Amino acid sequence: MTTFQDIFKSSFLENMTSISAFDIVISLLLAFGVGMFIFLVYKKTFAGVMYSSSFGVTLVALTMISTLVILAVTSNVVLSLGMVGALSIVRFRTAIKEPLDIAFLFWSIGAGIVLAAGMIPLAVFGSVAIGLILVVFANKKAHLNPYIVVIRCTDHESEMNAVEFLKKQVSRSNIKSKTAQKGSIELTVEIRMKEDNTDFINILSEMNGVNGAVLVSYNGEYMG
Repeated sequence: MTTFQDIFKSSFLENMTSISAFDIVISLLLAFGVGMFIFLVYKKTFAGVMYSSSFGVTLVALTMISTLVILAVTSNVVLSLGMVGALSIVRFRTAIKEPLDIAFLFWSIGAGIVLAAGMIPLAVFGSVAIGLILVVFANKKAHLNPYIVVIRCTDHESEMNAVEFLKKQVSRSNIKSKTAQKGSIELTVEIRMKEDNTDFINILSEMNGVNGAVLVSYNGEYMG
C-alpha cells in the first residue's frame, strides 16, 4: 500500500520533524523580545531629521527572519548551501539616511543569528550591553554637538566685534567660510557652546553693524 510519505521521494517529511515545534516557538518569542528591545533603543536614540516607524518595525522583523533562516540552515546542510546561493542574489537599494541605522540593521541580523544558534545568553546580554552603550553616547548633552553660526555684517569693524563677542560666548569657534561683497560680509562659523543657552544669538543680532545672526545644528551632512 502506497503511503503519503512514498509520494515524496525526498527527505521533505523528515525535515519537518528535524526542528521541534517547541524550539521554533521559543526561538521566535526570544527573537521578538530582542527585536522589540532593539526597536526601543532605536526610538530612544534617534537623532535624525524625520523618524520612521516603519524602520523600527523592520528591525523587529529582521531579527525574527534571521532566526528563521538560521534555524532552517542548521537543520539541513544541503539547504544551507542552497540558502547561501539564493541570498547572494538579493540586492537592497533602499538608501540609508543615517549612518547609525546600519549598526541597528546589523544588530538585528546578528541577534537573530545568535539566537537561532542557541547562544541565548550571548544574544540577550550582548544586546543589553550594545543598547546601553548606544543610549549613553546618543544622549550626550546637546551643547557638545557642533553648531553653525551665520553672521551678516556691514563692514570689517562690525565683523571683528561680532567674532570677538562670539568667541567669549562659546567654548570653541572656527571660521568655516567668509563671503565679502560691497557693503556686506557673511561669516560661517562652527562653534561648540558652553551650555544649552542660545540667548547670545539674540544679543549678537542686535550689535551695531550686524544685520542678522542664524544658529543651526550641524552633523557634517546637513543643517537643520
